[in-house]
Amino acid sequence: MKIKYIAAVLLGACLLPSCKIGKKYVRPDLHLPDAIVEGKLDSLTLADEKWWQIYSDTLLQQLIHKTLEYNKDMLTATARIQEMAERKRISYSKLFPEFKIYVHGERETFNMGLDDAKIDDTFEGKGLFSWELDLWGNLRWKRSADVADYLASAEARRALQMTLVSEVAQSYFELAALEQELRIVNQTVEARKEGVRLAKLRFSGGLTSETAYQQSEVELAKTQTLIPELERNIRLKRNDISFLTGDYPHDIQTGNLARMQDLPLDIPVGLPSTLLERRPDVRQAEQKLIAAHAGIGVAFTNMFPKITLTGYLGLESESLASFLKSPYGYIEGNLLSPLFAFGKNRAAWRASKSVYEQELYQYEKKVLQVFKEVDNAIINYQKTKDVYNAQYDLEKAAQSYLRLANLQYINGIISYIDVLDAQRAYFSAQTALNNAVRDELISVVKLYKALGGGWE
Repeated sequence: MKIKYIAAVLLGACLLPSCKIGKKYVRPDLHLPDAIVEGKLDSLTLADEKWWQIYSDTLLQQLIHKTLEYNKDMLTATARIQEMAERKRISYSKLFPEFKIYVHGERETFNMGLDDAKIDDTFEGKGLFSWELDLWGNLRWKRSADVADYLASAEARRALQMTLVSEVAQSYFELAALEQELRIVNQTVEARKEGVRLAKLRFSGGLTSETAYQQSEVELAKTQTLIPELERNIRLKRNDISFLTGDYPHDIQTGNLARMQDLPLDIPVGLPSTLLERRPDVRQAEQKLIAAHAGIGVAFTNMFPKITLTGYLGLESESLASFLKSPYGYIEGNLLSPLFAFGKNRAAWRASKSVYEQELYQYEKKVLQVFKEVDNAIINYQKTKDVYNAQYDLEKAAQSYLRLANLQYINGIISYIDVLDAQRAYFSAQTALNNAVRDELISVVKLYKALGGGWE
C-alpha cells in the first residue's frame, strides 16, 4: 500500500503543469527597405517560376535533373537531413518515460566436502523505468534546438539545390558559347585559307606584292592558334558539368545558344519580405539563430534542480512453479541540484548568449548579402542587355563592311591590308556578340538564383 501511495503521489506531481523558463524566440527587426528596386513594388517575382520553365532547353533540363539525382553533395545533404530527423526523434523521446525489461536465470551448485551437492536456482524477471521530469523546460529547450537543427539541414539542402541548378545552367551556357566560338574560329580559318589562295594567285599574277601574300599567311596561322585553347576549354567545361551530374568525364551535348535567348524585357523581383521567405539560405541562417536561442534556454535551466523517477516491478523465485507468486517492486525519486561548481553553469549560460549573438550577426549579414546579390544581379541583367544590343549592331555593321571590302579588293580599289582589317573587325564582332549572348543568359541565371528560384 505504501508503494502504491508513493507512486500515486509521484504520478500526480508529474501531471502537474510544468513551466518552460526562458524567453520565446522573436525574429529580430531587420529594418528592411520598402522595395528591392526603388520606386518598384512587384507583387510577383521571377523566382516563383519553376526552373524548368526558366530553362526551356531540353538538353539543359536533362542535365539539371541528373544533377539533382546523382550529385554527391546533394546526396550528402539528403543523408544529413535523415540524420537530423532521427536526432530530433531522440530528443522528443526523452520527454517520456523509458521502459526496459530484464530477465535473469541462475543456477549455483556447491558441495561442502560431502557427497550431497546442493543446487540453488534463482529466476528473476522485472520491468524497469526511468523518467526525468521536465519541470523547467530543459528537455523542451533541447528539443527546440534539435528541431531547429533539423529544419536548418532541410533549408541547407534547398539552398544547395538552388546553387546546383544555377551552376549547371551557367556551365551549360558557357560550354555552348565556347563551342559556338570554336565554330566561328573554324569558319574564319576557312575564310583565311580562301584569302591566302586569292593572295597567292594575285601575287603570282603580279597584281600585288609578296607582302600581302605573306600577311595573309600570318593571319591564317594566327587564327589557327586559337583552336587548341578553345578545344582545351571545351573539354574542361564538359568535365565540370560531368562532375556536377555525378558522372565521369564524357561528352556533353548543347543546343543553339541564340535560340535560348527568349528573355522578358522587364523581370518582376517581388517585395523585400517575400525575398527573405524565398531564399532558403536566409531561412537556414534563421534556424541556426533559433537553435542558438534554444541553447540559451538549455544553459539557463541547467542551473535548476532535476528530478528523476526510477523504479521497477518484478518477480523472483527459486523455482519456476512459484515464479508468478513472488512479486516485488521498487520506486524512488532523485533530486539533483547544482550547488557549487565554481561558476561553471553561469559561464555556460553566458557563453550560450554569446553564441546567440554571433548567430544574430551572421543572420543579419546574410540578409545584407542577399540584398546586395539581388541588386548586383538586377544591374547586371539590365546592362548585359544593353551590351548585347550594341554588339548586335556592331556585328551587322562589321559584316557589311567586310562584304564591301571584299568586293572592292576584287575590283582592285583597295589593298589586301584593308581586307584583313575588315576580317579582323568582323571576327572580333562575332566573338563579342557570342559572348554578349552568353553573358545575357548567365545574368538571368544569377538573377533567378538571387531572387531565390530553383529549389522547388
